[in-house]
This record gives sequence, C-alpha cells and structure tokens, in this order.
Amino acid sequence: MNVTHQNTDALNAVLKVNIDQADYEEKVEQKLKDYRKKAAIKGFRPGKAPASLISKFYRIPIMVEEVNKLVSESISNYISENKLNILGEPLPSESQVKFDWETDKNFEFSFDLGMAPEFELKLSKRDKVPFYSIKVDKEMRDTYIESICSRNGSYVDSEVAAEKSLLKVFLTELNASEEPKENGVSVENASVAVTLVADKDEQNKMIGAKAGDILVIDVVKAFPNEADRANLLHLKKEQLSGIETLFQATVSEVKEYVIAELNQELFNKVFGEGTVTNVDEFNSKLDEDIKANLTIDSERKFFIDMREKLIEKFSIELPKEFLIRWFVAVNEGKFTREQVETDYPSFENDLKWQLIRDKISHEQQYKVEEEEILGVAKSYILGQMMQYGMSQLPESFIENYAKDLVKKPEERRKFVERIIDNKVVGWVKENIKLDEKEVTTDEFNKLLKE
Repeated sequence: MNVTHQNTDALNAVLKVNIDQADYEEKVEQKLKDYRKKAAIKGFRPGKAPASLISKFYRIPIMVEEVNKLVSESISNYISENKLNILGEPLPSESQVKFDWETDKNFEFSFDLGMAPEFELKLSKRDKVPFYSIKVDKEMRDTYIESICSRNGSYVDSEVAAEKSLLKVFLTELNASEEPKENGVSVENASVAVTLVADKDEQNKMIGAKAGDILVIDVVKAFPNEADRANLLHLKKEQLSGIETLFQATVSEVKEYVIAELNQELFNKVFGEGTVTNVDEFNSKLDEDIKANLTIDSERKFFIDMREKLIEKFSIELPKEFLIRWFVAVNEGKFTREQVETDYPSFENDLKWQLIRDKISHEQQYKVEEEEILGVAKSYILGQMMQYGMSQLPESFIENYAKDLVKKPEERRKFVERIIDNKVVGWVKENIKLDEKEVTTDEFNKLLKE
C-alpha cells in the first residue's frame, strides 16, 4: 500500500492511494471463512457449503468493502501524519479510472484535495473599523417602561367583559339538542382569555358578558388549535376525539388585565427588593439595562463590519471549483450545482472568515475552560428568561439548568464557538483602531439595512 500526493497548484492537489492484493487478501480470506461457518445455503448444512461457492457469492462484496476501508484509513492517516491543511474532504478525482472488481487485483485511487491557503495575519492601528454606540433617549426609555408595566400587570375584578378580559367559567358539554350531554365533559373554573379566542363571532359572544351569564360557545371555532382546546377542557389531545363542539359556559367571574403602576412593588419585582426606591432611580437603573442591551446590538454590528474588513484586507484565495464540487457532494440531492454557484460568494466569505478566525485562535493558543462554558450557558439562560419577564430567578436554578445544558453536545459546541469568537474579537479590537461613533436608533437601523 502506497500513498502519495502532488500539488497541481497552490490551492489544489491530487492524492493517490495504491492498494495491492497483498494488502487486503488475508482479511478477505478470513472473512470468507467466517461467512462459511455461518452461511445458510440451500442444499447444505450450516457451515458445510463448499468454500468455492462461498467465494462465488461473497468474495467481490467483501473485497470491495475491505479495499474501501483501507483507502479511507490510508487517506485519513496520511493527511494527519503529513499535517496537510485541507478544505472540506477529499473527493474522488473526475479522472478516476473505473475498476473491474472481477478481474483487477491491484487498484490505484485518485482523490482531489482543496488546500487551505497560506496567509500572513498582520493588523495595526492603521486598520480602522467603526464601532457605533446607540444613544439612550426618552422615547426609548418610555417604550421599555411600557413593556415592563405590561408584562408585570395583573387581572382585577370587573363587571363587564371587554376584548382583553379574562372569564372564569363553568363548562358543560352539550349534545346535538344543546342539552347537557349525559356523562359529558365538565370543567369547573376554566379560564378563557377573550383576546386569545380565534373566531370573531365566538369572541363577540363573550364581550359584554357578566357574572351569572350563560353562553353557548363553539370550542372548535374558539380554539382551533388542539393543544389550546385540550388545555381549556383539561384533557389530553388524544382525548378530544368524540368530544362535542358546543359547550355551555356559565360565567362566574370577569377579570380585566391592568398594567402595573410605577411604584415600589414594581421596582422590587423588576430590580429586586430595595434596589430602587423612586422613579428617578428606576429610570437610571433602566438606562443601564438599556445601554447593556444596546451594547449587544453595537457588538453585533461591529462583528459584521470587522469580519468584512478582515476578509477584504487579507484577500484570501480559495479553490473555487473544488469547493463547489465538494458542497454539491456533501449535500447530495439537496442543491444543484447551479444553486451552489449562485450562493457561492456567501459560502466563500463564511469559509474565509473561518480561516481567519482559526488562524488567530491557533496563533494566540486560545483554550476554553469548563467554567467559561458554564458562564456563557448561564448568560444564555438569563437572557432567555428575561424575555419572559423572569429576571429574578435563584442562582441555584440558573446554575443547575446551565450544568444540564452544557451536557448536550450540540449546545456545548455552540457555547465553545461563542467563547472562541469572543476571544478572537477581543484580540482584533486590541490590534486595530476603533472608530467610535454615537448614533440614534434610527441611524443605527439604517446602517444595519445597508
């Protein structure tokens, strides 16, 4: 067995694998013997079929399997041992000669390789990338306050139901004659949010309702989503089959949603007990949070601009034809060559950035510690929870949730990638000049669109 490679140019190479009969014959013969012991062939007792018959049936597929296994192992070992920096994976050469597995004993395989380009990583303070800080204004703060008050509102007793009311009702399943169904479903103290009722006619039945009113509602029209309907009726989805459409709803309570007021109760709920004691402190603390959120947007924009700047600066060349072939091959059946060619510029830029990122990471010898992964996981969880207004969760809950999350390979990989990205961005910031500019939200949004 012999493996060699030859560069056809700076970005492409051909790797040849020569397999002789002596390389695979012993394994093929051993597998044929194993097959003979177990083979059940008509006319022969198990394990007693002639070796020649076993060879006739199984030799070729076993030989193909063993040869391909040798080729795969040889390529992998050769690339690793010779530290070949390749892009994608080796592809069978288009000039590969077809074999006659019945007669050929020795085989030469040819594979095309796409080679990662060499480039020098040099940055200086002459390299400038804009960094946009977004101004916090009154309109922005008012929008945040409105959202906070809305999320932290509550239901209070009301006399007459309106579009945003919540009804507490006693539900009784009705038969075709609109009489209570014998052994039908009944639900005490069911909650119906009027605004969530899908059908306008059904919604109109509820608007204006008072405690003591009796309504007939079509639960299928009101809640076409089976999960919502099952939740209303306190059933499992599979139990909905056979349930009648009409239900009698006896209203016991009408509640109206009232948004929270700017008072100490809200201050404690949002920022913790006693952290904020008046509106001015609340606004100041809120501005800090807004700035932190805006910084995330600023960093995201900086990353886009920095990535574009470095890709342009280093002018990295890639083996385009090889990469198009490889992308079509690994996505067999999903994309045509024409589709890949259309999307190639975007794919090429992604790959160029990956090469730049990996080179920085390698040269700076970045490592990712377990506590870093856990820290990013906790930040991710807190961000998710804050979207649902749950910003004051116990530290122990966040810690345990994060530990469970990082055990999932895909989630762990994402967190590691994010940490490496952050380290790379930090290094770039230290080695270039940040062209800092303060802009309004509208100006920033226009920049994003551009």
